[in-house]
Amino acid sequence: MTRRVVVEVDMGKYKSVNLEHGEAEKLLSTIIEELGYESTDAAETFRIIRNFDTFYETMKKKFKDYLAPSKSLDDMIRGTVIVDRVKLLREGDEKRVVIVFDRRISEETLAKALKKLGYEVEIKRLVEEAKAK
Repeated sequence: MTRRVVVEVDMGKYKSVNLEHGEAEKLLSTIIEELGYESTDAAETFRIIRNFDTFYETMKKKFKDYLAPSKSLDDMIRGTVIVDRVKLLREGDEKRVVIVFDRRISEETLAKALKKLGYEVEIKRLVEEAKAK
């Protein structure tokens, strides 16, 4: 059975993926492996994912939709930022994570990493949908 996932590309060219909690951590590890480097924001994102319940409660208390992992100024200057922001969701008993990747992470890198994890990838460009309406 092939699992499907949609990579959404917004108007700012940020790419987002909505995955199950454990799969989100695997994806981030695979992306880091593909890129050959780990950034401060990626390490912070791992911390957010691993401590899902704590960060989910904090997010809800502060009425936030997204959490922005701290980014190093060095990473921003070098262009090695991986994660822009993270959204934690609960759908019944299931924990889900939406990772919004930095615009410099290519669609090809994301698709390759997702395919390594056994997903069939669909890329959905929100700009084209907006133009069609």
